[in-house]
Amino acid sequence: MKRSASAVWNGDLKSGKGTISTDSRVLSDTQYSFSTRFENGVGTNPEELIAAAHAGCFSMALSAQLAEAGLVAQTISTKATVTLEKAGGGFAITAVHLDLTARIPGASAQAFETAAENAKKGCPVSKVLNATITLDKKLEA
Repeated sequence: MKRSASAVWNGDLKSGKGTISTDSRVLSDTQYSFSTRFENGVGTNPEELIAAAHAGCFSMALSAQLAEAGLVAQTISTKATVTLEKAGGGFAITAVHLDLTARIPGASAQAFETAAENAKKGCPVSKVLNATITLDKKLEA
């Protein structure tokens, strides 16, 4: 299985601008720029897209881990926060923090803990990131 996206950039780093599109067309010429990446401009940026991908991947991986334990989540809500920091002569994604809240009927605290940690390690996006990944989790009654 392969998935694709494309980007077009015009101009220099600070005053230039670009667009990002996905083959699915969920993103279609979506704007990104220096201001959307390093300031508060309107549009998206690579780190936000990585955060979205990680939150989605982790949530699905948790669902799979729960299924292996005979559990089905009513709700899995994950927020991923990507940290981009100056490193050496450029920038690097140094960390991703996952905030998880889940409602899983019949799940013990231990089953939830085990499934969440396994999902954090096993999600394909986690595996591709060269960053520290942390996780806060809350099991709702």
